[in-house]
Amino acid sequence: MRKFEYDENEVKELIDRVVRRTMNMDFTWNWSCGVAYYGICKAWEVTGNQEYIDFLVKWVDEYLELGLPPMMVNACAMGHTMLTLHEATGDSKYLDLALLKAEYLRKDAIRFGEGVFQHTVSSENDFPEQAWADTLFMAAYFLLRLGFKLDKKEYIEDALNQFYWHEEYLQDTKTNLFYHAWDNVKQDHLSAIYWGRANAWAAYTMAQAYKMLNPFMPMWMQIGGALGDQLSALVRLQSPNGLWRTVLNDETSYEETSASAGIAASLVTYAHPLHQNYMAKAYEGILANIDEDGSVRNVSAGTAVMYSADDYKVISKKRVQGWGQGLTLAFLVALLQNKEVVSKI
Repeated sequence: MRKFEYDENEVKELIDRVVRRTMNMDFTWNWSCGVAYYGICKAWEVTGNQEYIDFLVKWVDEYLELGLPPMMVNACAMGHTMLTLHEATGDSKYLDLALLKAEYLRKDAIRFGEGVFQHTVSSENDFPEQAWADTLFMAAYFLLRLGFKLDKKEYIEDALNQFYWHEEYLQDTKTNLFYHAWDNVKQDHLSAIYWGRANAWAAYTMAQAYKMLNPFMPMWMQIGGALGDQLSALVRLQSPNGLWRTVLNDETSYEETSASAGIAASLVTYAHPLHQNYMAKAYEGILANIDEDGSVRNVSAGTAVMYSADDYKVISKKRVQGWGQGLTLAFLVALLQNKEVVSKI
């Protein structure tokens, strides 16, 4: 077992490179932007670089002048940026925007079963009574963050209810991996694929939530158990290149960087002492997919719940994607925020 070591200056340079490439992408107010700008917000947390905040303020304020699109669960991912902008600037309009999204989730978002958010990618009833792992990042984790920021018990309880039911519906009790989705009408997991990025959404948000809770909250043990079991399964599926595949248990499927970054960030945050080798391999594998200009490569395009594993394997990984940039930044930032886990040179 070798202790994972990294060069702190190298990580900071990589963060800046990825942030600046992300700044040169044209987004709309949606989940891709939400994940990408979440990454920039995390980068600001560890670097204090005011340029990052100035960029986000300018972008958000220009968009507000144009008008926001209709509310939907996926676009609530932009709430993460609102929380950081309020923290960085003190301007109440950003907190008001976060509250607007939270109240949409609380009062208007489509739900099923025990108050579970239905996954929506528009203002329509896109996927009737379907729960997708993506929603944990876009909505549940955001609502949890806002709940703790404002000490609003109803937000915290609603968010934890989402974590509870998404784990119930999506985590396979045999493999401990997460399925992409659950169809409550058909009572099945549709194609029942262990999609890489779905597992990243679940692992990353559970790792963050686990740090926010305390042992006197019943969901602390629940989330910790689900995450620990999931990561134990995931490390055994890491490829020789230090990455994870888009279909986790299919060696013929391609290695995918956004899933790998989200999973690696979770490993660093959860900090199991015997996961050092996996963290080190993931660092090497992810760095190999960051271009000189900060483009994160080999990131799968937006992916619906496909009909078969073969359909997942042909999803394009040609283009630079906001979620690839954001999750890679989340991983690099996790290294700096968990220095006690890894050794810096």
